[in-house]
Amino acid sequence: MRLLAALALAVVCAAAQAQLKVGSKRFTESYILGEILARTAHAEHKPGLGNTGIVFAALKAGAIDLYPEYTGTIAREILRLRGSPSLEELNRALAPHGLAAGMPLGFNNGYALAVREDSALRTLSDLARRPDLKLGLSQEFMARTDGWPGLKAAYGFAQQPTGLDHGLAYEALAAGKIDAMDIYTTDAKIERFRLRVLDDDRRYFPRYDAVLLYRLDAPARFAKEFSSLRSLEGKIDEKTMIRMNAVAELEGKSFAQAAALFFGDDSGKRNSFLELLFGADFWRLTREHLLLVFVSLAASVLVGVPLGIVAAKLPRAAQPVLAAVGVIQTIPSLALLAFLIALVGTIGVLPALVALFLYALLPIVRNTHSGIANNARGPLQAGKALGLRTGQILLQVELPLAAPSILAGIKTSAVINVGTATIAAFIGAGGYGERIAAGLALNDNAMLLAGAIPAAALALIVQSMFEVIERRLAWTAWTTKA
Repeated sequence: MRLLAALALAVVCAAAQAQLKVGSKRFTESYILGEILARTAHAEHKPGLGNTGIVFAALKAGAIDLYPEYTGTIAREILRLRGSPSLEELNRALAPHGLAAGMPLGFNNGYALAVREDSALRTLSDLARRPDLKLGLSQEFMARTDGWPGLKAAYGFAQQPTGLDHGLAYEALAAGKIDAMDIYTTDAKIERFRLRVLDDDRRYFPRYDAVLLYRLDAPARFAKEFSSLRSLEGKIDEKTMIRMNAVAELEGKSFAQAAALFFGDDSGKRNSFLELLFGADFWRLTREHLLLVFVSLAASVLVGVPLGIVAAKLPRAAQPVLAAVGVIQTIPSLALLAFLIALVGTIGVLPALVALFLYALLPIVRNTHSGIANNARGPLQAGKALGLRTGQILLQVELPLAAPSILAGIKTSAVINVGTATIAAFIGAGGYGERIAAGLALNDNAMLLAGAIPAAALALIVQSMFEVIERRLAWTAWTTKA
């Protein structure tokens, strides 16, 4: 574990620069706002970091310096405040956390529930009176204090909603699989899917004015950048925001192209699939993905092989060791990443490498244990007869005999890591998962495939590479015997 942390910190430190870091959440509008902020301040953008909890944790830990947030979210979800506090009141509550909010961008993007336009429902109270109707709500909305729990109590909803990805819920509503969904009031798809926004007749939802949430020390450390960001104050109205969302969600253009509209640039044509696949970010994502896979794999080999040897040589240790690495494999990846973010106090490469290191242990430990435990007794007895010590027998006899099994475990771990590494993009670690996360946010199959195909191709390449090594080892062993 210490070796992995040292390797990761070395990589992070080598790449670190005194540059303002802008984060964004994993939904279209946040991606676009992140692009606008990064372009305005010439900052680094860490896109699609996940839900409010993960991005806020990254901000507190200093992994990012600011991100676009909404006053209602700050009040209800982050600070647990009642009512509709002013910006000054929010800042008094944020100060003990070393944070501040400011520079209102000029638009309100509130939560609401929507139904199909042909529905007879007009208000949230109407919906509450229809317990037979099916609700499909995003997972974050269902968990937020200003989301479903509070809304259910305010209106007395009896429905049990189904959790759906926000992008997929539109298709489900249009197909009649659900009757209502949660939306953002600046969603571009409201008009396209002919939805009716239900009136919040009990005034449950507060205003969600877009602001910047930043570290208190950031304006002093990045005075020039913050001076540039202040030029955005009040400059993005709801009409402009809806149009930019539409460029990304309805016209299939990139978040950068959507953000370019704000600066008066031509958003350009929609990229073809090949242009998406081999876009300007291809080699950067490839380097990041290779880093995640092979640094974590190297650490797993250095730890997993000795653990497998211990399990094989000490029968009492076998069950605990194998059980421990087996249990790790069953932990959901996003849950493990969330835990590691809290543990190491940052997002990005370090927690991603630790997670991949842990997931890669099981095949290596199990195959090393199996390879050594199942060695034929003849060669071992021959080694003893030649006067070799226990350590020499292990290094010169047992490990060479177990090498095919150990290598097979390493190959399995490498291939698994290539796929699992895509999840690392959800905490800002980069790799092909960035495209997959963006594709999920946009419900864009082309973008999803532009991330999934390179990951699948890399997995095949890695597997082929290990198969070549296996054949080479087998040939060397055969010629040695001959």
